[in-house]
Amino acid sequence: MLHTYLGPLGFVGLLTLSNIFMTFAWYAHLKNLSGHPWWIAALLSWGIAFFEYALQVPANRIGFQYFDLAQLKITQEIITLAVFVPFSMFYMGQAFKTDFIWAGLCLLGAIYFIFRS
Repeated sequence: MLHTYLGPLGFVGLLTLSNIFMTFAWYAHLKNLSGHPWWIAALLSWGIAFFEYALQVPANRIGFQYFDLAQLKITQEIITLAVFVPFSMFYMGQAFKTDFIWAGLCLLGAIYFIFRS
């Protein structure tokens, strides 16, 4: 079975790659395709999202061997923020905001409450 080879770290790795594809599918068109009709951006985003799902589905199947559903979701949200902040700054050229730190601290609270039992 796949989870035997990858374990919980494989879950995090696959989910991180999945989130990279997801972030590009959701937001890169705002920079790269702003002059094109929305349906072209949608079609290209769906194409990118295929790879996101191809990684996300096995990641969650692996992760569910080790974590419960709420723990999977909180882990995904943490990875999403960890991927989104560098993407927004380096790819989209957005300035760093201290709100990123506050959001991260809120997620630390979520980690505590979801994983404490």
